[in-house]
Amino acid sequence: MKLLQYGSPLFIYTLLFCLTVCISLIVKAFLKGDANGKVRKFIKHISLFALIWGFLGFMIGMIRAMDSMAIANDISTPGFAIGLRGGLVLPTFGIIIFLIARLGLIGLTLKEK
Repeated sequence: MKLLQYGSPLFIYTLLFCLTVCISLIVKAFLKGDANGKVRKFIKHISLFALIWGFLGFMIGMIRAMDSMAIANDISTPGFAIGLRGGLVLPTFGIIIFLIARLGLIGLTLKEK
């Protein structure tokens, strides 16, 4: 899986954990129900955390890239493009997790009605 090669492992594996937790909680809520809404709130919090965590990883990665560019005398365009692509993976993954969780919440809402 090439996705795990881009960005910092701390951010990628944390986002992967958030995805796993969101999917398992959505499946649990579909099968067992969520009478008091605690599972829904937890899904909302985890999905929002994943979104923000992805953007934080992007910002930290861009700060590191800018520091490296400031030190280097010659900056190649392909090298810059590869770094930018790697940086954009984290917020994209965070957005995907957020959307999956929100679609699951919409499905839970429709199931109740």
